[in-house]
Amino acid sequence: MPARHRRLAILAATAALVAIPATVGCSAVDKALDCARTAESVADSVTDLQQAVENASNDPTQASESLDKIDKNLDDIGDKTDNADVSKAVDDLNKAVDNVRTSIKNGDETPDVSPVTDSAGELTKVCTS
Repeated sequence: MPARHRRLAILAATAALVAIPATVGCSAVDKALDCARTAESVADSVTDLQQAVENASNDPTQASESLDKIDKNLDDIGDKTDNADVSKAVDDLNKAVDNVRTSIKNGDETPDVSPVTDSAGELTKVCTS
């Protein structure tokens, strides 16, 4: 009987050790999915921003609203990641958004949004790789 108990104990310990990486793996997968979903939302907001800039003469507030959406999505990603590449992509995109916001405040009705687009593409790439 003691040999049987030992085998059960070894089996239980092995099962616990196997379950730990699986749990950690799921957490990493969940974070990656959150990042990818939020990056997709950022991409949608960037598209909205591009359209808002094109239609600035019709409704100048649309660009500001799009920038606000991007900021919120970046906050969501920043709060959920500890990945250095994702953090850098978020920082770069934040800077690009700030530059567009400053341009709009300074009276530029058609600011260059290509740095925002480029940074959003980089964020998407980092989140999905």
